[in-house]
Amino acid sequence: MDGDYVVGGVFSIHHYTYTVTNNYTTMPDSIRCSGSINSRELRFSRAMIFAIEEINNSTKLLPGIRLGYQIYDSCASVPVAVHVAFQLSSGLDPVFHAGEKCSQSGKVMAVVGDSGSTPSISMSRIIGSFNIPLVSHFATCACLSDKQQYPSFFRTIPSDQFQADALAKLVKHFGWTWIGAIRSDSDYGNSGMASFLKAAHKEGICVEYSESFYRTNPRSRIQRVADIIRRSTAVVIVAFMSPGDLRILLEELLLKPSPPRQWIGSESWLTDPDMLRFSFCAGAIGFGIERALIPGLRDFLLDLPPSKVSASPMLTKFWEEQFNCRLEKSVSDKNICNGTEDIEKIQSPYSTTQFRITNMVYKAVYAIAHAIHNAVCQETHSITQCDKLTSIEIKEVLNQLKKVTFSQNGYDVSFDANGDPVATYELINWQKTESGSIELVTVGHYNASLPVDQEFHINGNLTWVEGGTQVPVSVCSDSCPAGTRKVLQKGKPICCYDCALCPEGEISNATDSPYCFPCPEEFWPNAKRNNCLPKPIEFLSFNEGLGIILCAFSVGGACLAVLTAAVFHHHRTSPIVRANNSELSFLLLFSLTLCFLCSLTFIGAPSDWSCMLRHTAFGITFVLCISCVLGKTIVVLVAFKATLPGGNVMKWFGPPQQRMTILSFTLIPVVICTLWLVLSPPFPMKNLTTYKEKIILECALGSTFGFWAVLGYIGLLAVFCFVLAVLARKLPDNFNEAKLITFSMLIFCAVWVTFIPAYVSSPGKFTVAVEIFAILASSFGLMLCIFAPKCFIILFQPEKNTKKFLMNKT
Repeated sequence: MDGDYVVGGVFSIHHYTYTVTNNYTTMPDSIRCSGSINSRELRFSRAMIFAIEEINNSTKLLPGIRLGYQIYDSCASVPVAVHVAFQLSSGLDPVFHAGEKCSQSGKVMAVVGDSGSTPSISMSRIIGSFNIPLVSHFATCACLSDKQQYPSFFRTIPSDQFQADALAKLVKHFGWTWIGAIRSDSDYGNSGMASFLKAAHKEGICVEYSESFYRTNPRSRIQRVADIIRRSTAVVIVAFMSPGDLRILLEELLLKPSPPRQWIGSESWLTDPDMLRFSFCAGAIGFGIERALIPGLRDFLLDLPPSKVSASPMLTKFWEEQFNCRLEKSVSDKNICNGTEDIEKIQSPYSTTQFRITNMVYKAVYAIAHAIHNAVCQETHSITQCDKLTSIEIKEVLNQLKKVTFSQNGYDVSFDANGDPVATYELINWQKTESGSIELVTVGHYNASLPVDQEFHINGNLTWVEGGTQVPVSVCSDSCPAGTRKVLQKGKPICCYDCALCPEGEISNATDSPYCFPCPEEFWPNAKRNNCLPKPIEFLSFNEGLGIILCAFSVGGACLAVLTAAVFHHHRTSPIVRANNSELSFLLLFSLTLCFLCSLTFIGAPSDWSCMLRHTAFGITFVLCISCVLGKTIVVLVAFKATLPGGNVMKWFGPPQQRMTILSFTLIPVVICTLWLVLSPPFPMKNLTTYKEKIILECALGSTFGFWAVLGYIGLLAVFCFVLAVLARKLPDNFNEAKLITFSMLIFCAVWVTFIPAYVSSPGKFTVAVEIFAILASSFGLMLCIFAPKCFIILFQPEKNTKKFLMNKT
């Protein structure tokens, strides 16, 4: 249609071309389209005509100016699209004007199209050289955003870069980490899938396979892709394909169905009404352009009287295909159309009520009209005046198109620096109706202009593969629960892994954790190793069995020493008590009582005072005890020497000397302990090394030298006492105390010799128990060996408690 300014239109109304055989001897025929008409693409072209007629009837946009149009069929073929591009670039005048002034009527101001990315790329490279704007309604390849290569390209549909990001977020949202990917072997499919795979990789999604094909490939290629889908373990398939390519694959899958698959679709095929006949894809989800309401468009599409149909070869072919009749008589077997045919009563993508991509065509035409309006019209005193005789350069339309911003039917239209619009999508779900047919249901939205993590919203109920209501699972490996970590399987993607239990002392508190981390120093994992719990604190307590037993023996030993002292005090005038140096005996019993009681300081939670008291009290009381025993041994030896003729040794070791000796021996550990407490005293400490799973609360020695100095001093005194006792064991008295001291020192030394390795090797609270046992064993050894025989005679053999019996020589 002619006009003051002409707008071109290019649509893929056919999807195939006749195969041309070149013999290289004659001029080849021009490429011609073949196959049936694509009803959807025909609707796009009719929507362009509707928009131009609406603009021509408008009093606000381009008043007084009439737009013309010239629409071509690219047959979804690059060669045809290139041919069309050269026609549009050359102008529409049938003759060449050599003069300076030429007609403007044949010049194309801008072009709407094409529906495919690959034809659009070819066309944009050609007409871009002439600064002719190409505004596509359906070419979504992200590569077309490159203004260096395509400076005059615009589009009203968002770039696939946004759709790829949205699809990756969708897959991640439903927890699918193991997917298959198929694409058209074209600029649209390859570029879109590359963007998706890049986004999917960032989201941690793994791809089992990624296959491509084109509709013109041999059937063996299609069969190979179908077999891969049938054998794969991925339940979810992301298809970045054109409807024509996917249709061939789905028809192949119909011959030998695959296991149930959840299809994730790109805009190109997901909202194509012709694809809804593949019912085994029910439950498919993906993103589509928002459904729009264009007043008057559906009535325009359905307004096809016979006269209008007959005037257009394209409409004639469409009509005859839809109703399987001929408008004119011919030799064909088809019936003659009788005039009762009603396009509204047939199920066809042409007559759909869902205008999605159609609205993109509508907005593209209006964007071009606004650019021309801004170039030729001026507004003075609120009155718009347009001069249709104004000669404008196409580059001016291009510059105005970059700046257009308007709203049509409530839909905003503008372009960014790359010629792209704001990306908004609807989340579409294929749902079966009660009649068994499939319908497109909007269940969510995606707006790329919103902040991160807020772009995606689901506000409807989804239906999944085979009509299920539960989200299908598509993972290479099941999720690793908390308490385990992922171990990648050799030679496989990162989504394929085994679950390994966290090592001892480490936890993971999240699902699919790639690593475990250690608990804090005073914490330990629970049985499931998914949480750190405070380590139990262990010490020898008064409340546990071992502590109660040791406490009982300690108190019992102290009571036994007190009872023995009471017996000795009661019989203090008896020969046996007087013969055994009653003063040293009472001092020894007092020290033994302290030895028994000092073991109580080792039981219970260590504190500063108990740690300092337990080691110092133990050292001093035991030195006092051994000093008393040593004093008794020396007294025995000196007493024997005094009974010899001419012996006066006793005057050199009387009671004052005995007290001084014991005091001197005891003063040494007092000095050592004082220095120990001043310089580096014992202190309570949490032992975290002996056991990993619990804390041992114990007393650190502070100065190990101080501890071993005291212990060594006690050992030195004990050995010295033992040697003297051995020397005095054969003295001729009937009751020779040196023998008893010998046995007691033998027991004492044996206990403490075995104590050292046992003390070093015993873990935790048993170290304390071993030390208490050594104290009690050596104390009971001294108590029983030295005092038990005397008490037995005093209590049960009083006839032996006489001076005569004691002085009897054996």
